[in-house]
Amino acid sequence: MLVLFGLTLFLAGALLFVVEPMFAKMVLPKLGGTPAVWNVCMVFYQALLLAGYVYAHEITKRFGLRRTALLQIGIVSVALFALPIRLPQILHSPLNQNPTVWLLALLAVGMGLPFLVLTTYNSTLQTWYTSVSSSAGAEPYFLYSASNLGSALGLFAYPLVLERYTGLGLQGRLWQAGYIVLVVLTAGCGLTLWFVPKTGTVDSRSEPDMLSPITRRQAFKWVALAFIPSSLMLGVTTALTTELPPIPLLWVLPLAIYLLSFILVFAKKPITYQDTIVQTLPILLLLMAFPIASKAALFPMFSTIFYLVVLFFACMACHGELATSRPPATRLTQFYLCLAVGGVLGGLFNAIVAPLIFKSVVELPLALFLLAIAIAYIGPQTHKYTLNRWDLGLPAALGLALAIVSIWLRSTNYALGGPMMNFAVFAPALLLCFSFAQRPLRFALGYGALLLASSLYSGQYGHVLLTERSFFGVYRVSQEADYRQLIHGSTIHGIQSLNPSRSREPLSYYYKTGPIGQVFLSPSLSDRLREVAVIGLGAGSLACYEQPWRHFTYYEIDPMVESIARNPRYFTLLRDCSPGTKVVIGDARLSLQNAPAHHYEMVIADAFSSDTVPAHLVTREAIQLYLTKLTEHGLLAFNISNRYLDLRPVLGSLAQDAGLACTVQEDLNVSADEQTKGKFASTWLLMARHRSDLEPLESQPNWHQVQVEPRTRVWTDDYSSIAGIIHWN
Repeated sequence: MLVLFGLTLFLAGALLFVVEPMFAKMVLPKLGGTPAVWNVCMVFYQALLLAGYVYAHEITKRFGLRRTALLQIGIVSVALFALPIRLPQILHSPLNQNPTVWLLALLAVGMGLPFLVLTTYNSTLQTWYTSVSSSAGAEPYFLYSASNLGSALGLFAYPLVLERYTGLGLQGRLWQAGYIVLVVLTAGCGLTLWFVPKTGTVDSRSEPDMLSPITRRQAFKWVALAFIPSSLMLGVTTALTTELPPIPLLWVLPLAIYLLSFILVFAKKPITYQDTIVQTLPILLLLMAFPIASKAALFPMFSTIFYLVVLFFACMACHGELATSRPPATRLTQFYLCLAVGGVLGGLFNAIVAPLIFKSVVELPLALFLLAIAIAYIGPQTHKYTLNRWDLGLPAALGLALAIVSIWLRSTNYALGGPMMNFAVFAPALLLCFSFAQRPLRFALGYGALLLASSLYSGQYGHVLLTERSFFGVYRVSQEADYRQLIHGSTIHGIQSLNPSRSREPLSYYYKTGPIGQVFLSPSLSDRLREVAVIGLGAGSLACYEQPWRHFTYYEIDPMVESIARNPRYFTLLRDCSPGTKVVIGDARLSLQNAPAHHYEMVIADAFSSDTVPAHLVTREAIQLYLTKLTEHGLLAFNISNRYLDLRPVLGSLAQDAGLACTVQEDLNVSADEQTKGKFASTWLLMARHRSDLEPLESQPNWHQVQVEPRTRVWTDDYSSIAGIIHWN
């Protein structure tokens, strides 16, 4: 009995959490590789999880167990007709609007039914087990650990095994095979309701406890304790995938931490040190507040580990309290329903509500503030004190002082964002807040005041003129020294000089002495580069290479980027350098399909989501599309400047696969004088059908052919993996 039910829930959990990153990866290319795709997917998954718990609660209440078993086996079997999991072709990606609703519809059509069926397993099978088991009585909660263990292993198996060694098509077929096994196991569990004698409902708790109703206060507590880790998990995921690629590995790490906490606290012998965790959390919260408040960028490896450690402690605290306060098995469907409500509310807030009402990413600091409040209500110290005037006055004074300092610094010529300045501003505030730790509510209010006041501190962004947010991320226009810059996430996507004599110069990655400048200024190449397609607009710096005989067409996925680039209050590169430039809104691969065949002499792939290149723009299918739009002697250029990914082997293998000549230049040694003049280090790679078309560049210093590694697998729309090309600087 234990093995049968445990194995069934284990497999259901594994299938549930394999399909999540698998289908999200299928969708990702349609939406430019933005991290928001995963958050919207998580909202959908959590909403169906809630629907599954509602279903399990209602059928358990309204039907007998045997009728419930017949119904469960029936719906599991019906879902077989929706397999294999694949991306439906009936819904076309929206080009000119927020794609959230479209993405939710795509998820519902593509994998909604099988996913919904899987979400019903926890409550339903635990109720069956309670009815027929004589060895564990009516305490089935340890089966929740079996389900979550399967979920965690499924999550890790996807990026480490399935994604790395199989394509999406094979993944779908393997998942279908696993689902068929699940149907058989489900039938076996259902048959036990007929062939195993019922033992009644035995519980180690007293009869009154089993029958006592769940109060609204208790239900609210469960919902709140489920909301905070759910929101925090998505906030951490967004933080990680803003600078690192939005790939399944970085999606599953926070989710795996989230599931691991459930496994530990709901195990038959729980592994938890609740008091130690609660006492450690204030220190971790303050350490995490420093980079958030100061806008300081941490080393990726360190920030990834630290964020995950904080998430683990937060989940253990909240989920540990849930496990401690769980009801008898007779109320388990209501308990899981409250957990699902909290989870879906956390997802809705992060993925849909927050992007609509906030111009910057505040979900993570807000979840941390709520966690600080929750500390006061976790464990035996709850309600042992009341608020006094100092609990309100000291946090208010802390926030006011920090706000005044931040405003004063913005009004002066002090350089913001340096380590010493950040330490001088925030170290005293953090120490004062730490002194509040013995009174948890005072600490929580002080922590919230610190985070709120720090929103006035510009940090590394300099003097911020504009902050806007769309589905594709947060954009800032800032002014520093004599330059205005467009920042996406924490990566600069273009700058313009405020000096009128230099306002039409291409700067940053597009500097005249840099690789792309050498291409446009080469006497042998310049005259024949007449029609140029550019994937990714940024501030419009490439328009500065406009000539009477040359015309640029930009392909930009986010309408907000065009509105910023065309607003003369911020940038005038398009207006002054290329007033007739056409900007086509939508994903480049979809939009380019409508361009005339063999129309462009050059296609430039310069699209970034913060500091990462969308993977679907560097696949075999993408290269073939570009070639159909290029003339016979046209050039294909890639800006692969990147802090974390080395795309040279990927593009080298793609060039070899397509029979193209390939050359690259790493312009990394930028002098101090060049930096002052606005030049950034950059790496550019060019392809052409004929080696002779690249000879004008390869005859110059620093350009060299790309060495292709034999073991590098060609990226396709079906397969891509960053294992082996990611580096942590």
